[in-house]
Amino acid sequence: MKILVTGAKGFVGRNLCAELNNIASGKRRNSPLPAPPEVIGFDVDSDGSKLTEYCMEADFVVNLAGVNRPLNEEEFMTGNLGFTSELIALLEKRGAPCPVLLSSSTQAELDNPYGRSKLAAENAVLRYARRTGSQAYVYRFPNLFGKWCRPNYNSVVATFCNNIAKGLPIVVNDENRLLRLAYIDDVVEEIIRCIAGKKTPDNGYCTVDTVYECTLGRLAGLIRGFDECRKSLDIPEVSDDFVRKLNSTYLSYVSASEAGVFPQMRTDERGSFTELMHLGGMGQVSVNVCRPGHEKGNHWHHTKTEKFIVVSGEGVILQRRIGDAETARIPVTGEKMQIVDMLPGYTHSIVNTGDRDLVFIIWANEAFDPERPDTFFEKV
Repeated sequence: MKILVTGAKGFVGRNLCAELNNIASGKRRNSPLPAPPEVIGFDVDSDGSKLTEYCMEADFVVNLAGVNRPLNEEEFMTGNLGFTSELIALLEKRGAPCPVLLSSSTQAELDNPYGRSKLAAENAVLRYARRTGSQAYVYRFPNLFGKWCRPNYNSVVATFCNNIAKGLPIVVNDENRLLRLAYIDDVVEEIIRCIAGKKTPDNGYCTVDTVYECTLGRLAGLIRGFDECRKSLDIPEVSDDFVRKLNSTYLSYVSASEAGVFPQMRTDERGSFTELMHLGGMGQVSVNVCRPGHEKGNHWHHTKTEKFIVVSGEGVILQRRIGDAETARIPVTGEKMQIVDMLPGYTHSIVNTGDRDLVFIIWANEAFDPERPDTFFEKV
């Protein structure tokens, strides 16, 4: 199945081609496409003489090419209507129907040069569909966000994410301005469903099933919060789908060379303790190292609970209920990891019984509070 994608190097095109290639290579399972796709990418720097050949071969055309920031207004029609008209003229020469998906914009509803050019391109595609019996899929996409979107261009999300991640200022002119946003992965899935014939247009028009609304002020606050969380080791609350997708978008703008954050490591002769992540209302995660022949712990808690997971080395976990004499011994090893609960009201410790460092992860149900540590020394 050959799929021609115009504007293949743009934001949507790059994401779409990447996912279609995942399907073609078998990296993605459960694809709705009836056969592995062969992607034909076409962009402004492609050999224009090849476009006729591509149109003759294509089983489906995704037209993402367009102009939204030209040097003069006349280029709107040339870049949006002009290229679309050239494309469908070539498709008509093949003598057989070929479905076409057009990336339009909500601006097509407005009387401005860009909107008029998008509306004209829509009408050209719809007329082509009527003349040839081909299926048309016209999307008036809202504001899109996600990885690989160009900042300081036409996406406020990309600009905010890029600038905040790089310590640059942002401008919020109207905190109450309401934005309608669609996430790139959702858009790509919409397009793939159309290619698979699993989307039913309404007179040629389709809508994205998942669209979010967010004020400009909230958007800026969320992205600033993500940036602060990276530095404070806090994990943002991402149970909300929009916030989770926005956080992923923000992280895609962090420089790969600056993606690392150094947490504070506390060391002594026994080993080390390092807080890795604060999970808000879900506690915290730390990594611990116990050197050979040493023991860590020998304390108990009223309410604090912990889970120990040894990932390297070998040792034994000891637990004894306060006031009792019997001690439970649980051998632990990184060769066969297990999750061991440290029980409230039990003094507990972990002993390195091997000849190399014992490394273990601890999840605690609350972050450490030096004012109320809920930690009381008592040898097991």
